[in-house]
This record gives sequence, structure tokens and C-alpha cells, in this order.
Amino acid sequence: MRPHISLDVRDVSKSVAFYEKVFGVKPQKQAADYAKFDLKTPALNFSLVSSTGTVSSVDHLGIEVETVEEIAEWKARLQREGILEKVEENIACCFARQDKLWFTDQDGNAWEIFTVHEQLEVTGRLSQTGCCVPKKAGAHEPATCGV
Repeated sequence: MRPHISLDVRDVSKSVAFYEKVFGVKPQKQAADYAKFDLKTPALNFSLVSSTGTVSSVDHLGIEVETVEEIAEWKARLQREGILEKVEENIACCFARQDKLWFTDQDGNAWEIFTVHEQLEVTGRLSQTGCCVPKKAGAHEPATCGV
């Protein structure tokens, strides 16, 4: 099984350039109004479609990895490409203790790369846990955190 995500974007070529930095590969297919990344790691069928108006609205997107070594690899790549915005280490968020990396694409889609160290007891509401939840950012503006 492999999930598929298709995002509406303002400019496919600019989005392709950004996601090439994120994933470290070129798209499998690309046209003026469409691109598809056929990713093995993470296992993801990821496409970009030229928007005729608004872009997709999601809270955030994420990739869960298994180890802190994988987090370190992602961190090095995102730093090298100049797109890493925030690092959270050993935080309690979403009722789990985690390490997270955050970045935002040019259409305001916030992404997290994360690993879970341990699950925590579910107590109260998510909004009361102190999680750093990215607020919506406009094109070319980094995500900011707040609850």
C-alpha cells in the first residue's frame, strides 16, 4: 500500500523545484500543469496540479520515519536545501513524545517529518497539550506555530 496525495498549486514548475529539494529526486512525469513524484522512500504517489483558483486547504502534511537516524538524514537535506524552518526535539505533542522537523512549501502547505519515541496517555483536548501546530502561511511565508 502506498498513499497518494495530489496538491493544487499556483505554479507547477516552482513547486517541482521545491519538492525536488525535499525529496531529492526529479518527478517521474511533468507537464506545464501537472507533475508526479513516484516515491519509494517515503512510499508516496505525490502529484502537483496547476490550480485555477485557490490552492488545497489542509492542516498540515507529514511523513513519519522510524528512527532518529532518519530524522538526522532529513534534517541534513532540508538544511542543505535551505528550507528547514523549525526543529522540535523530544517534545510532547499529539499525546506522544516526538522529534519533528517543519517546513512549508510556497503555497503555504506545512509539512512535518517526525518520529515517535513513545505514546503518551490521552488526557484533555489536543489544543491544551502545547503542541506546535503550524498556522497557515501565505505563499513564500514560513509557517509560524501557535495553538
